[in-house]
Amino acid sequence: MLRPILIHPDPRLKKVCDPVAEVDGRIDALIADMLATMYDAPGIGLAAPQIGVNARLFVMDCANADDGEAPDPVAMINPEIVATSEETHTHSEGCLSIPEIYEDVTRPAAVQLRYVGRDGEEASCELTGLRAVCAQHELDHLNGKLFIDYLGPMKRQLITQKMKKLKRERARENG
Repeated sequence: MLRPILIHPDPRLKKVCDPVAEVDGRIDALIADMLATMYDAPGIGLAAPQIGVNARLFVMDCANADDGEAPDPVAMINPEIVATSEETHTHSEGCLSIPEIYEDVTRPAAVQLRYVGRDGEEASCELTGLRAVCAQHELDHLNGKLFIDYLGPMKRQLITQKMKKLKRERARENG
């Protein structure tokens, strides 16, 4: 089922999410909804708070279909970064909760994560490139942080005003 994606500013996007206590059918259904919503948007990552769910959970799929890569959906429950590289990388980031806005953000080039998978088992992985950027971006959502929080106050305020205008326009369109 497709879920509506919250648009910034929304107070639910600024909350630190609660850990997922148990991986059960309810969580599996939520993951399925999140993946469907992410692919439909379209995007490469989606965190639970972006659909109004207070849970430490995100999904991502950074496979490049243009290069012939098969879809590679990943769900990370209760993720935590256990190590980061000293080397950094700057990447133009966007966000489904801040549509059509892209800004450069500098983050560690590689991260090591520990998380619980969709199967309920603990797992770990090391990510680089776009996958590292995406995982850090989505993990920020679980901590109440948006990519625009890395920008200066003037730029952040300008983007927030654009999003408020977009929300007013959408509210008028939807009656």
